[in-house]
Amino acid sequence: MPRAHRFDVNLSILFTGLPLLERPAAAAAAGFTEVELWWPWPDSPTPPEAELAALRQALTDAGTQLVGLNFYAGRLPGPDRGALSLPGAESERFRANVAVAADFAHSVGCRALNALHGNRIQGADPRLQDGLALENLAYAAQAADRVGAMLLIEALNAVESARYPVTTAAQAVALADKVNATTGLDNARFLMDLYHLAMGGEDLPAVIDRHAARAGHVQIADVPGRGAPGTGALPLGELLGRLRKAGYEGPIGLEYTAPGGGPPDFAWLDRL
Repeated sequence: MPRAHRFDVNLSILFTGLPLLERPAAAAAAGFTEVELWWPWPDSPTPPEAELAALRQALTDAGTQLVGLNFYAGRLPGPDRGALSLPGAESERFRANVAVAADFAHSVGCRALNALHGNRIQGADPRLQDGLALENLAYAAQAADRVGAMLLIEALNAVESARYPVTTAAQAVALADKVNATTGLDNARFLMDLYHLAMGGEDLPAVIDRHAARAGHVQIADVPGRGAPGTGALPLGELLGRLRKAGYEGPIGLEYTAPGGGPPDFAWLDRL
């Protein structure tokens, strides 16, 4: 039976027991044709062209389409939560990454680029950080537009990211609106991550009803534990049905963890 949704696999959090260049083929062997990635080089916003070319070839050889890519955001998973609002070297590293990431996305037909805001810095004026964030988000939106892509803005959860300032759906949508007003491009969209929103205590049916039209991408994991659907308490089948009824027809990113980084079990897809 055909699935009601298009699912893609986040290769930065699943199949992590394999080297990066082997993960697209593993996803294809598991039945997926679409994948997404956090920035694969957390220590290098501008990796050598040979490394970009190798990843491009791995995606092509596996027959997988990259549907989402993060801009440089520091080390994920880990203490970093983005770079674009951090004054000094990290903001400059983000800027240097923007053209590289956008060009790579264009070369593989990826049309969604995610930009994480960045943590609050102790002693720094939040207004100055937010001003820098808006400037860099507008810069990223312009680069995304140049390659025919959208800019995604995501809310993380305050439980795991206490210093991250965008922690509700309303804040993420408002920031996307502010970016669109600044650039006049209207290509900034909300990345609706149901795991982060649930961890933050949001009313997920209300979020879907209110913001589905603004969503450029959706990601899922169960709560608690960030495991596969069915390992926690979220009624993900009902929520995805509600998303479809609200008009969202884009991909659903599987951004959950598998025990020990081993091969994930996707049997839940048939049960869903």
